[in-house]
Amino acid sequence: MLERVIRFFRFDRRNGEYELLETEEGTPGYLAGEEQTSTLPQKEDTRRICATLAENEACLRVAFRADINPDLIFRPFKLGGKIPALLAYLNGMANAEQVSDFILRDGMRPGCMEHAGGSLAQFAIENVFTLGEAETSSRWADVTSAVMEGRTVVFIEGAEEAVLMDTRGFEHRSITEPQTEKAVRGPQEAFIENLRTNITLLRRILHTEDLVCEMRDAGGDNGIRLALLYREGVTNITLVEEVKRRLARINTRTVIGMGVLEQLTEEHSLSPFPQVLQTERPDRAAAMLMQGHVIVLLDGSPFANVMPATLFTLMTSSEDVYMRRPQGTTVRIVRYIGAVISILLPAFFLALALYHQGLLSTEVLTTVIASRKMVFAPIGAEMIFLLIVFQLIREAGMRVPGSIGQAIGIIGGLILGQAAVAANLASSVVLIIVALTGLGNFCIPDYSTQIAAAFFRLALVIGAWVGGLLGMVCLTVVFVAWMASLKSYGVPFLAPFSPKARSNKPMILRGRVTMHQQAEDVLNTREEKL
Repeated sequence: MLERVIRFFRFDRRNGEYELLETEEGTPGYLAGEEQTSTLPQKEDTRRICATLAENEACLRVAFRADINPDLIFRPFKLGGKIPALLAYLNGMANAEQVSDFILRDGMRPGCMEHAGGSLAQFAIENVFTLGEAETSSRWADVTSAVMEGRTVVFIEGAEEAVLMDTRGFEHRSITEPQTEKAVRGPQEAFIENLRTNITLLRRILHTEDLVCEMRDAGGDNGIRLALLYREGVTNITLVEEVKRRLARINTRTVIGMGVLEQLTEEHSLSPFPQVLQTERPDRAAAMLMQGHVIVLLDGSPFANVMPATLFTLMTSSEDVYMRRPQGTTVRIVRYIGAVISILLPAFFLALALYHQGLLSTEVLTTVIASRKMVFAPIGAEMIFLLIVFQLIREAGMRVPGSIGQAIGIIGGLILGQAAVAANLASSVVLIIVALTGLGNFCIPDYSTQIAAAFFRLALVIGAWVGGLLGMVCLTVVFVAWMASLKSYGVPFLAPFSPKARSNKPMILRGRVTMHQQAEDVLNTREEKL
């Protein structure tokens, strides 16, 4: 009988999820029989560049629909005054001043190609063009990719190689202060939509030679690129290989943002909690890199994905370390108290009011009864109704631009709350409970975690409505056990408390800022093995 129960609930089935172990190095291993996801075969463009300008121009016109697309610019000129050449770039993506000053002016200088021998393209890079980043390629796929990125391509008559030069100069948003992770103390810079600028922001903070930045395709048909950053020799190589494996299996129509990339690489798609930390602050991303995390930057996205992420990482603000120990400890304690109040207070009050009135004093019970004298709806339905109204006001305030959104959040809450009490749709006591819940919810620094808290809050309210404190406690135990089973890129979600691990600093109380030399133990960095 026991064996049947074990087989029915699959207790004997091994966990096939990847886990970052201290003994692991190299490529992540997989259990026998596990179904591995492979990318769909893609047709590779094996065409080569022709030696004649007419054929190259014709192929480029066909590839970019030049007959109806006016953005592709062709500029024929004589290289050194003698050799025919053709320049091509996308208008608006390339800097026209750099094209004129460092390509056309230098290339049309008389006599600059007189002593050319061997590869004309390589000679032009070494002796003619004065741009800093230039290379040659004979693959047609490299040419089309370079044009789409904003680089300039130069074809030379008789050469089977093209010169690819970095002249990217498209408009982008300037560096501004963070919008979602504001800090009173600390740097006031945020990531922007330009990939190169975001990498520069990190390198300005991290002056370490072991910082690796790998550029690769994001896996979408739109050809957008991403950057994978980690510290070689510090970050666990198994973690790096696992991140690369998940990125390599992406094969979709479009990747337009970090949210899409996160969903395509996560293992627990139904989990309300995020499995990566999204931050718009370069200082926070740099601190994570120093601790052994892996960072992914996507072109066109002003956020960085930090892997792995734990519950305590999501509850940490970048401002904690900039304040002195008593201040940082107080702020962090208030944050966790607010999160607990946000999740447990509505269900706890509902359980006491329905099933455990003996735990309430006579004055409190009298106040609750008096406030609900004319309310026709059950108190459970009233609580759920007000929680949904709070979420509606919050979403409306966020979607309306500027100061109008703040006015909607404040005025809408006051008017709706007062009108609901006057119309006997809700009681004043329940309204106060929901208001405290909303304040506690705003104490959670991560937006995705705030949304996850709303799931647990609503589930606990329903459990308390049905089973009182027993139902609430049972659901809480189930949720904690479920969070303990989650992993973010191999790291347990509740680490370093479950499982217990040595940590350089406490997770809830802010410890002293000491001159420690090792990273966090939960990441199993390579420094710990030396």
